[in-house]
Formats: sequence, C-alpha cells, structure tokens
Amino acid sequence: MTQRILSLLFAIIGWFSVITQYYLMVKNSQISFPETTVRFFSYFTILTNLIVAIYFTLQTFNGLPKTKKPGTLTAITIYILIVGLVYQIILRSTWNPTGLQRLIDELLHTIIPALVLIYWCLYENKNHLTYRQIPSWAIYPLLYLFCILIRGYFSDFYPYPFVNVVDLGYLKVLISCFWILVLFVVLSMLFIRIGKSLSR
Repeated sequence: MTQRILSLLFAIIGWFSVITQYYLMVKNSQISFPETTVRFFSYFTILTNLIVAIYFTLQTFNGLPKTKKPGTLTAITIYILIVGLVYQIILRSTWNPTGLQRLIDELLHTIIPALVLIYWCLYENKNHLTYRQIPSWAIYPLLYLFCILIRGYFSDFYPYPFVNVVDLGYLKVLISCFWILVLFVVLSMLFIRIGKSLSR
C-alpha cells in the first residue's frame, strides 16, 4: 500500500510539472503553436519527466510486466539523474527563472530526480541488475541524440547549447555528447554495483 501511495503522489507531481511547463511554454512562446509543441517535446528533460510520470501512473495501477522487470526502474532513475546533473552542472547558470517557472524548474530538475532516487532505493529489485543491461538502457538517450541532431539540421533548433551544431560545430557537439555518455555509463555501473551491495 505504501508503494502505491508513493507512486500516486509521484505521478501527480510528475504530471503537474510537465503539464504546467507546457502551459508556460505555450503562454510565453513567440512562435506558432505547432512549432512550440514540437520544441517542447524536443527536450530530454521533458521526455524523461514524462517517462517518469507514466511509470508512476502505471505503478499506481499495478503496472505492466515490463515496468516491473528488474532494471526498468534503474534505467529511468539514471535518465532522470542525468537530467538533474546536467542541469546543475551546465545549465543552471544560463538562466534565472522566477515565480511559477522557478517552481516548475526545480521540480523537473531537482525534486523529481531526488524522488525517483528514493523510490529506487526502496523498491528496485537490485539483486537482478546486471552489467549486460547497460547497452539496452543506452538506446533511449542515443536515439534522442540522433533525433534532435537530425531535426536540428533541418530546423536550426537545438534544445540545449551543448548540442547546438550551428554555434559549436559537429566535433564539439560530439565531444560534449561523449562525456555525457561517459556519465551515463559510470552512473549505470555505479547503480548496479550499489544495487548488488545493498541486496546482499
């Protein structure tokens, strides 16, 4: 029962954050509604928080077999922690939101990653985590990178400054992405190692 209550609470927080961010983006946009919507879903932050919200919604209603498979929660936890870490290290200093936008910003990049980490500590089936799972976990971020670079080539819109090919060129963008990939692999190995230690 406690797990279901937490899942429901985290799902509400997740949906509130994503929906409110969409409202704020549409409200303040200077471009067309369709393009605003496409750009909204171009952010790794949004897509990952959406995955988190969907995951906790499914968990609230007993989930699907795939969501209960060992490693699924770990992958989601790593994704959302990368959202938080990249924001805190690289992006936080690039803008200073106020009011409701600041609240949503903190929810998406700080509070939700912390909540997912707590949930992982409590409920992941850690003794079934293996290093062989890492390549499958990497599919989502690699596919995301491929999609934004392809779309950016045609639209000149890149959701983050460190993937802006127009300003940086492909070499610097690929170097930035390489280090983020390194962060992903290190986090994945760390979670598996910690998980095995905790499950003993």
